[in-house]
Amino acid sequence: MKNVYYGLSKSISRRHMLKGAGVAMALPHLSAMTPAFGASSNSPLPKRFAAFTLSLGLHGPNLVPQQTGKGYTPSPYLSRIKDQLDKVTVVSGTSHPGVSGGHQAEGSILTAAPYSRSAVFKNSISIDQELARKFGQETRFPSLTLNISDNNSPAYTENGSMIPSEFSPSKIYKKLFIADSPAEQAHQVKRLKQGQSVMDIVADDAKRFQKELGSGDRDKLDQYFTAIRNFEKRLEKSEEWAKRPKPKVDTASPVDIEDSNAVVARMELMMDVIRLAFETDSTRYVTLHLNGNAGAIPINGVSQGYHSLSHHGRDEEKIDQLTLIESAIVKAWGDFILKLDSFQEEGSTLLDQTNVLMTSNLGNASSHDNKNLPLLLAGGGFRHGQHLAFDRSNNTPLANVFVSILQRHGVETDQFVTGSSTLAGLETL
Repeated sequence: MKNVYYGLSKSISRRHMLKGAGVAMALPHLSAMTPAFGASSNSPLPKRFAAFTLSLGLHGPNLVPQQTGKGYTPSPYLSRIKDQLDKVTVVSGTSHPGVSGGHQAEGSILTAAPYSRSAVFKNSISIDQELARKFGQETRFPSLTLNISDNNSPAYTENGSMIPSEFSPSKIYKKLFIADSPAEQAHQVKRLKQGQSVMDIVADDAKRFQKELGSGDRDKLDQYFTAIRNFEKRLEKSEEWAKRPKPKVDTASPVDIEDSNAVVARMELMMDVIRLAFETDSTRYVTLHLNGNAGAIPINGVSQGYHSLSHHGRDEEKIDQLTLIESAIVKAWGDFILKLDSFQEEGSTLLDQTNVLMTSNLGNASSHDNKNLPLLLAGGGFRHGQHLAFDRSNNTPLANVFVSILQRHGVETDQFVTGSSTLAGLETL
C-alpha cells in the first residue's frame, strides 16, 4: 500500500495489530494483513462518499452529450476526461423540486430542501451528514467539510445548521496526520468530557418535566433523549480517537496557495488531501465547495472574473473564457477519479468503494436558473459509462441520486426529501 505506513508486520492479525500497535482505528484493508483477514466476509471494504459542489454550475451545452445511453460522443468538457468516462455516469434533466432563488439556493445542493426567496427557509440534513450520522463513528473524523476560499458549505446538520468549511489544506493535513502532543491530547479529552457533562445536565433538567407532559410531548422528549444519547456516544468515540496515534504518510504537508483567484490549483491541492484522508481511512465522507467569487483565474486566455464570466449573457467571448475555466475544473475532477482508481485495496480500488459526485445549485448561472442541474457521478459500485437523460422541461428529482447512494451505503430507505426512489437507469454492479 503506497503512501501509508503503520510499522506493522505482515503476519500480524488485524485484531492483534490494532491492539498491539495501539492503533485502534478502522484501517484500510491492506494486502499486508493475513490472508484470513483479506478473505473474511465479516470485514467488507468501507464505502466512501465525496461531493464536489460548484456555486456557479457548468455551462450546459459544453457538458451534456447530444446522445443518450452508452456510446455517446463526449461533449467538450467530457472529452477532457474521456479515459475515465467508463467510470462516470452523466445525468441531465434533474433538479430539486421546490428550489428556486438562484445563488441563494446553495444551501439546498446536498439537502434538497425546498427553498424560495419569498419563504421562511428551514434547511434539513445533507446527504454527507446523513451518512456521517449513521456510519461516521467508524473513523477518526466522521466527515470533512471543505472549501477553497471561505467557510461557506453545502453540509447541514440534522437541525438544518450549516457546518462551516475548512479551507487551509496545510491545517487539514496537520489535523489528519501530525501527531498531537500529550498536552494537546489531554486538552481534547478534557473538552470532550466537559461536553458530556453538559449533556448530562441538560438531560436531567428535561426529565423533571416528563410527568407533566402529554403523550405527544413525551414522544418528542423521548426523541430528544435519544438524540442526547447518540450525541454522548459520538463524544465517547471522539475521546477514544483523541488518545490514538494518527496514521503516517510519506507525502509532505501541502503549502497553501495564497492567490485567491487560483481556483483550480486550490481545488487540486485540496483533492490531494482528500485522497490521503480516504487512503488512510481517516474519514469516509467529504464535501468540497467551490465558490464563484474569484477574479481572473490564472489560466492562459482568461482575463475576466470567474463570476462575471458565468453571467455571460450568451456573449461568445465570455463563454470562451468560461469554457477554459470549467474545462480545467472538470479535468481536475477526472484526475481525482483516476488517482482513486489507481489505489488498490484487497482486489478492489478506492474508486470502486467511493461515490464521487459533482453538482451545483445552478443549471444556468447566467440566468440564475435552478433547473437542469449539472450532475456527474463516478465509482462506488454503479454501472457507469452512460448518459442518463431525463425531461429537461419536467425534471426528475435530483435527490433520487441521493437515495441510490444511500442504499449503496447500506441505508434502508426509499426516501430523501424530494427523492422518492432510486434514480431510474442507475444500476448497481
